[in-house]
Amino acid sequence: MSRREVDVPSLVEQARAGSPRAVARLITLVENDHPALREVMAALAPHSGHAYVVGLTGSPGVGKSTSTSMLVSGLRGRGLRVGVLAVDPSSPFSGGALLGDRIRMTDHVLDPEVYIRSMASRGHLGGLSWSTPQALRVLDAAGCDVVLVETVGVGQSEVEIAGLADTTLVLLAPGMGDGVQAAKAGILEVGDVFVVNKADRDGADSTVREIRHMISLGDRTEPGLWRPPVLKTVADRHEGLDELLEALDKHREWMADGELHRRRVRRAGAEIEAIAVAQLRERMGVLGHGKDLETAAEQVVAGDTDPYAAADEVVSAL
Repeated sequence: MSRREVDVPSLVEQARAGSPRAVARLITLVENDHPALREVMAALAPHSGHAYVVGLTGSPGVGKSTSTSMLVSGLRGRGLRVGVLAVDPSSPFSGGALLGDRIRMTDHVLDPEVYIRSMASRGHLGGLSWSTPQALRVLDAAGCDVVLVETVGVGQSEVEIAGLADTTLVLLAPGMGDGVQAAKAGILEVGDVFVVNKADRDGADSTVREIRHMISLGDRTEPGLWRPPVLKTVADRHEGLDELLEALDKHREWMADGELHRRRVRRAGAEIEAIAVAQLRERMGVLGHGKDLETAAEQVVAGDTDPYAAADEVVSAL
């Protein structure tokens, strides 16, 4: 689509009025890096910043989609409007989301107050899609009270969710690695709430003890410090839902004393940096076609200059 084919003010107005089709079109513009994207973001800016963002992360098989569906049910029970961004692995053939049918969230498909969108990671590391922050802003401006962001689940590289969410929920399951593995994955540092799902399986209590022990090793004694709770759930039966919602409420209350604002400022800063870096890379690509970048690389290989000096020259040319 060309820029003139997109009526951005009309789309934003329809999305604000609750039109799923308008929300879908706006997120598609984001994913496709459409020329009208700058106009879209400018139109959404005055209406964003209100949604509470909860990130769900964990290794494949721990039940992220089922837990997301359970959370949607609990939040809808409170009368809240909920958005879900489910970032899936990309198909190596089509580039689309492999699990785009969201087969584990069919209970909410017909609910007009729930918007579910699958997004392909498209090779982006960190468990998220590069366009997730902008898609999040679309759902925020469209009036969602809570947005749940479910990551790909790629093990040790999915901690990026902590920079995007207000509250990061880390899911684990019995028999899928002990506390040491969790520490290696880096999730002990990013989790605000830990959930051992599939707690009806053998080993659930042991997993809870291990995670609590690993968390305690890094525990500090400063007053007012948030100490992540470790809960048990059986998501497909909605067991532990009330305790999980209570934990999310407590963490949100704890953040009210300035922490929530600090997290959102860091999030905006990271988003600005990512956009700026993408623009620089694009301009460097233009330089590369002009042989400047390639010439610099040849000089480094030949030993005529070093990478830092070459990089300085490239930056000066920008």
